[in-house]
Amino acid sequence: MVGGVLAAIVDVAQVGLPVMALLIAGESMGLPLPGETALITAAILASRGNFDIAAVIVLAATAAIVGDNIGYAIGRRGGRSLLLRHPRLRGHGERMLSLGEPFFARHGPKAVFLGRWFAGLRIAAAWLAGINRMRWPSFLFWNATGGIAWAVSVGVLAYVLGHSAERVLKTAGAVGAGGVLLGGVAALVYLRMRRRRRERARLDAGEPAARRAR
Repeated sequence: MVGGVLAAIVDVAQVGLPVMALLIAGESMGLPLPGETALITAAILASRGNFDIAAVIVLAATAAIVGDNIGYAIGRRGGRSLLLRHPRLRGHGERMLSLGEPFFARHGPKAVFLGRWFAGLRIAAAWLAGINRMRWPSFLFWNATGGIAWAVSVGVLAYVLGHSAERVLKTAGAVGAGGVLLGGVAALVYLRMRRRRRERARLDAGEPAARRAR
């Protein structure tokens, strides 16, 4: 909703590539901005001779990488402390981290890389990685790889297909987001069941020792 309104107000053709970069960086930081729409618009304009497509892609990739790293830093320093220190959020934050940290330890690279192509994950992946303390070198590598691949794929697709590229990306994004959501739910259920099994095994191991002590 917010992204659509801003996309209607901001015309990349009038304000140029710097605003495209700001929109992409802001979206990557976690703000509901139309970063991908700005990239598509700039690439379409490049196909008409307004911009150089290589400059569009390089600037978009750079903005995505910089914005994601700022979002990561905010999540790691500000978001985590907010979840653990605020009295009303502490209980929920501890439960979230107990599930999120194992998930990002195992699946963080995939979430960061693939998140570039899905609107919800594109906004949230960086600060979620920071909150859950994904290792920064790993985050930086997969974030940079994803940012470059996203800028190239979306930029070239929009350059070749024009406005129909946005429909293709939205359709693919909806299908992919559903798959990512189902995979995430399955992973969380698996982690919770494994934790319960470990607690049960610990309790079972403790019972014979308690009986012998008697």
